[in-house]
Amino acid sequence: MIAVAEVPSALKSGVGFPSSLLAKDTSNKTVFPVFTPGAGLGMPEFEGAADAVMVADPSTFRVLPWAHKAGWLLCDLRFPGSSNAGKPVPFDTRALLKDALAKLAQAGYGLLAGLEVEFHIFRIADPRLRPEDAGQPGSPPAVELLNTGYQLLSEARFDQLEPALEILRANLAGLGLPLRSFECEFGPSQAEITLSAQEGLAAADTMLLFRSAAKQALRRHGYHATFMCRPKLPNVMSSGWHLHQSLFALSNKKNSFVPKEKDQPLSPIGQHYLSGLLEHARAACAFATPTVNGYKRYRPYSLAPERVIWGRDSRGAMLRVLGGPGDPATRIENRIGEPGANPYLYFASQLHAGLDGIERKLPLPPASRTPYEEEKADLLPRSLAEALGYLKASKRLRAAMGSAFVDYYCRIKQAEVERFDHRNKEGADEREVSEWEHREYFDLL
Repeated sequence: MIAVAEVPSALKSGVGFPSSLLAKDTSNKTVFPVFTPGAGLGMPEFEGAADAVMVADPSTFRVLPWAHKAGWLLCDLRFPGSSNAGKPVPFDTRALLKDALAKLAQAGYGLLAGLEVEFHIFRIADPRLRPEDAGQPGSPPAVELLNTGYQLLSEARFDQLEPALEILRANLAGLGLPLRSFECEFGPSQAEITLSAQEGLAAADTMLLFRSAAKQALRRHGYHATFMCRPKLPNVMSSGWHLHQSLFALSNKKNSFVPKEKDQPLSPIGQHYLSGLLEHARAACAFATPTVNGYKRYRPYSLAPERVIWGRDSRGAMLRVLGGPGDPATRIENRIGEPGANPYLYFASQLHAGLDGIERKLPLPPASRTPYEEEKADLLPRSLAEALGYLKASKRLRAAMGSAFVDYYCRIKQAEVERFDHRNKEGADEREVSEWEHREYFDLL
């Protein structure tokens, strides 16, 4: 937060911040030895937790409806100093998505993305703000349900959620976000929001702002919104983030996935893109589902994916194809993501995978009609550690996102895995949510 009088200077010169913020895991513990030569990253610019600079993107400015005379700006990250002035910070995830979109534009396409996000809203029973509750991370709040489930889209259940959802609706509308619907999801105290399709960077920015707005605006009214995939609370359901995506031709803005033949699910370009998503799905999991907790969602017969397959309008498939000939809304819905994922990395991994399919003209395997019974289909990773292994070995994502970034990301996430392994009891059921996960993610995400 900066004072109004400082805004002109900030827009001109940027705002400094400790570069060590980019070296922390989900507990805010610094993973790299930043007080050694190269800061453990092979980058002298990070030594000693030296400053980097946030350079505001004025196009992202919003006035926050829930905060008194406060505005919000997204920033790009640069290094300061005479020798590095203006040099991009290589771990700026928004810049990584911009790079992916630039590569897509070189191929003649733009990305259109629609967001479908499940999450939980609880009433705070005890905020747990005693000194002994502090920590890295601290104690999460104790909560009560707003409804008891399990009735998807139920009018009766919706009325119990409506007071909280109306607070959220008013604030999101005040931000100008492209709201489509609010829904009563299947589980207790679970909701879903859908947002209209936007072009790539704007859609990723919207996801970031939506999550921040939901947590802040609802907290002021005594509610706790969480984008943790599966909280450790009795009877709750997992939450997912379904990413709807299509490509449009930059030459005429028309959807490039619409097929011309009646028996085809997608155009040839769309089929190659879909094949690329399948080819790199297990490596991309590390970006779409970046927490230990998120892998507790991949269960058979659960409306969540379990295998690397695609299907026509199948909610059990990892990749669900919607639309067809003559339908300008033809698209691919990737059901793999968790709602706490970094949107820039989720989007970028999709683009690099899909572009590989287009460049190599990868053939599309047959659609699945039995998504939980395809014995020949690869299983999705069963843990974050397994997903990181696929990412480390991915030649495509290393080449596209840079080996330095992939190694940096994997080390941060590996620290998270190691802390979980250290604290989690031996012999615990790996499919069940641990106390460690609830403390780590319930308040953070």
